[in-house]
Amino acid sequence: MGDMEPVAAPGPPADHVVLVALDGFDAGYLDLLDDLPTPHLDALVRRGSLTTGTGVMPSITNPSWTSIATGAWPDRHLNTAFWYDPATGTARGQQRDIAVPTIAEAVREQGGTVLSVQWSVVQDHGTAFGDADGLYTQPGGDCARRVDDAVAVLRGDPVRSGGRPVRMARLPRLLAVYCDTLDALGHAGGDRHPQIPAALRTIDTQVGRLVAATKDAGIAGRTAFVLLGDHGMTTFDRGFGRAARAAIRRAGYRAEIVRPGASPRRRTEVVIVVGGVASLHLVGHAADDPAATGTIRRALEALPQVRAVFGKEDQTRMRMSPRFGELVVEPEPGWSFGPTPRRPAGRHGATTELEVAFALAGAGVAPGRPPSGPRHVDVAPTVAALLGIDPPAGAQGRVLTEALAAPQGLSRP
Repeated sequence: MGDMEPVAAPGPPADHVVLVALDGFDAGYLDLLDDLPTPHLDALVRRGSLTTGTGVMPSITNPSWTSIATGAWPDRHLNTAFWYDPATGTARGQQRDIAVPTIAEAVREQGGTVLSVQWSVVQDHGTAFGDADGLYTQPGGDCARRVDDAVAVLRGDPVRSGGRPVRMARLPRLLAVYCDTLDALGHAGGDRHPQIPAALRTIDTQVGRLVAATKDAGIAGRTAFVLLGDHGMTTFDRGFGRAARAAIRRAGYRAEIVRPGASPRRRTEVVIVVGGVASLHLVGHAADDPAATGTIRRALEALPQVRAVFGKEDQTRMRMSPRFGELVVEPEPGWSFGPTPRRPAGRHGATTELEVAFALAGAGVAPGRPPSGPRHVDVAPTVAALLGIDPPAGAQGRVLTEALAAPQGLSRP
């Protein structure tokens, strides 16, 4: 044994991971991709797989990206959107509070570098303006403008961050680019907006630029790619907020829909905050009435526009944030808890918008072996495994090992 040569430890499956965060990349768009010329996506997917992933409830942007970035369910990371905060007496919209570390923080803590181009979930959670080891940029503009920053960093060029040019100290081990074109179109005209096919082709072009930039940087063979959406999208053209409030009133309680930043009126007993689903918070006399939750739930479940009403036990089972109200109401497809829009619009937040497109490819990934039931909480642990580092401390998801290439055997120097 003493005469054997030393054995080199195997390196990580990938030296770099590029995460393309595509807001509103609904799983239904996979059917559109089948009929579109997308040569760059096709070439990338041949090095891995393109399948469907599942998000978290509610399927809203910030909580969804937070689960992707941390590997934790909303009941642990506590990023919550569209709820009533009794401490301030106001309705809250989306926020950036995160109770556990992100994958960007995990990379930094273990000696790696990170670039985030407008993927704001990791701003000040592993990246910051002007930080050459964990750089955050927010160039605005379209997807192409954001990819410009990523390509520039891979070339070794400085990019503007916090109002000044910054050059990264090293090529980023984790590079994330956020694009929201699909989400904007979906909200403007629903999930079948006529410009969505063109947007998918544009995304294909930008993916091609990112792949080419890794080749030019000499890291293509050691780079893995993750592309996914945060939530799906459906179309609604009818609202039933007035009918819902009337049903609650007939049940004996005064309800009010409160917009983020506003406070309910003094006599309000049911505060409603709408964000795809509606979070109902009992206040005043209703909070002291043990029969209120059941009575209101039955009144809402009787409405034909309501698909489901989730009580606290349901919310716990779905791993939702504990900051939501006693009841969360999910509309039927085509409906919103708010007013009727002037024209069809996009909706997300409900269980009907949980499914997203999910691609995994490149270094360390097994071609033609899609992951089994990938979830948002599995992304951060899988990225960590590809980079050969420990996952974020609060991660609850699993490594998608079935989609990864078998580790290479030990080799002698």
